Amino acid sequence: MSSTSPHSATSPSPAAPTYTEKLWPNLWGWVIVLGLSVAGILIFIPISIEAGFVAFGVLLVVQIVVLVTSTPTIAVTEDTLQVGRAQIERQFVGDVSIHFGDDATAQRGIKLNGLAYLCIRGWIKPVVKIEILDPEDRTPYWLTSSRNPEHLAAALRGKGA
Repeated sequence: MSSTSPHSATSPSPAAPTYTEKLWPNLWGWVIVLGLSVAGILIFIPISIEAGFVAFGVLLVVQIVVLVTSTPTIAVTEDTLQVGRAQIERQFVGDVSIHFGDDATAQRGIKLNGLAYLCIRGWIKPVVKIEILDPEDRTPYWLTSSRNPEHLAAALRGKGA
């Protein structure tokens, strides 16, 4: 029995993204990772210098793996929008608004709807608010951080990235 179904053999590949962005930590995030790893040396050096450097290496690798695997991706294709773990068909995407400075802070705080889906990173200040029009979804909007909010909004509005 073949593991390939006739549909998967003839179906087109997924649509290529028109916009993608990884919400990587900023430089200070990586400096903190390095500092915490160095702390491993200080904690284990009373046991032995080798134990300190092993702790440094293990802490550094573990923290890098956690940061890399937990960094969310924003991807806009012709048919879908993916923000972190959430995905929705583009037909259910409504108005898109960009917020900077104090307005972005208010969107993340006092103006925030408790039912909104959030993909926010504290080291990225601008946010994009994406209205959700799906009648079966209680989520009124998605709020996501973006280093390139104009490009994300343009891609969602169908004007390219």
